[in-house]
Amino acid sequence: MGMELIIQIIAGLLGGNAAGAGLKNLSLGTAGNSVAGAVGGGLGGLLMGMLGGDAGAAADAAANLDFGTIIQSVIGGGAGGAVLTAILGMLKKALVK
Repeated sequence: MGMELIIQIIAGLLGGNAAGAGLKNLSLGTAGNSVAGAVGGGLGGLLMGMLGGDAGAAADAAANLDFGTIIQSVIGGGAGGAVLTAILGMLKKALVK
């Protein structure tokens, strides 16, 4: 699970920064987007893994790090990072008013 988590965090970091760049009004700044993205990436990847099905099969796939597992980690991590960054940006914007 270690390499899978690293991939999810990196993908989340990229997803968070992409969301911040695309949604300028919800951006948390580079550091904020990176932190929120990394946390969201880990959580999003974890959620994708839980939705993936059989835990035993997921553990076997993580040990082998096949192409499907890597793609799942990148998509889950990137989406999780972008979503958490957007949510935190909306919260920040609502609290500033």
